[in-house]
Amino acid sequence: MSQLSFGFEVPEGHVVPDVPPARAKTRKKAVIPMVQPRVVSPVVQDSIEPGKDEVESMAKTLSVHPDYKVLRRLQPCLDYGPAAPGVDTRRVLVLDTETTGLDQRTEQIIELAMLAVDVDVETGLPVGPVEIYEDFEDPGKPIPPAIVQITGIDSAMVQGHRLNDAVVNDMVGRADLIVAHNAGFDRPFTEARLPVFVGKSWACSFAGIDWKAQGSGSAKLEFLAHESGWFYDAHRAQVDCHALLQVLAKPLPKSAQTGLACLMSAAQNTRYKLRAVGAPFESKDKLKGRGYRWDAEGRVWSTTVGSKEALDAEGVWLKEQVYGQRSARVLIEAMDSRVQFSARPGVISEMQI
Repeated sequence: MSQLSFGFEVPEGHVVPDVPPARAKTRKKAVIPMVQPRVVSPVVQDSIEPGKDEVESMAKTLSVHPDYKVLRRLQPCLDYGPAAPGVDTRRVLVLDTETTGLDQRTEQIIELAMLAVDVDVETGLPVGPVEIYEDFEDPGKPIPPAIVQITGIDSAMVQGHRLNDAVVNDMVGRADLIVAHNAGFDRPFTEARLPVFVGKSWACSFAGIDWKAQGSGSAKLEFLAHESGWFYDAHRAQVDCHALLQVLAKPLPKSAQTGLACLMSAAQNTRYKLRAVGAPFESKDKLKGRGYRWDAEGRVWSTTVGSKEALDAEGVWLKEQVYGQRSARVLIEAMDSRVQFSARPGVISEMQI
């Protein structure tokens, strides 16, 4: 027996057939047809990325459909065209500030923007070129992160900057009326920084127009701009001014007047702040529901009305609904446009109801 036969012997005369070596199993490869690359012609590319005219055409088509509302990016208007000969105009200055915080006694302006334009007294429409001023001011301390997040203005942007007092004094000095969308905030800050603002006539486009009565869902500037068909990057002073000017240059939804005409007219009137001294505690819900605000420091409910007629009507309501037909004396603060929305008091008196 062969040493390597492992005990198996081939019988004599038997032929062992040749066995081909085993082959590894292979997977049949799929045949992938060659695909020629698609060449996009310039004409096809234009259809993928429509040009300005095509986009505007699509926007106009959508805007007339009842199921769509189109918003366009706000484009600042730098010239409203010449006034007709002999037109009577007033110089209106639209203003906005960005600050380091809410309290004008401890915080500072970091950005001031102003737009000045003549307004036709009869039509309430702006005419002529728009004069523009905008600048930063270094507050001398770090800008809080919350303010940076809201405004996009950080300490590096304002470092070393200062408002140009001469330019601001000139623009403000020539203005007949200053308009801000939250004049109760902007006026104390600007008066604390520059005395030229003291004694000027001011109007507030937020509080001075009854936007709810005009059919608007909100008095916030961004919302009003959206209702007019515009969007913009809010919370920067100059673009907010452009948005406000264009909103106020349009006729109010339920009035023949523009917002500018309404504010110029209101600036001729005296506003009255009424304090319901000694109002019973159980009347707080009625007062709150009517728009009164609680002054924690003075411990009194107060509201502001825009005319003597409204003041008299408010006295009647207070006597009936709050004081239970009992006689009472309430405090009245009369404020004309030169003092309203400032930190300075108006003329204070008492009213018997």
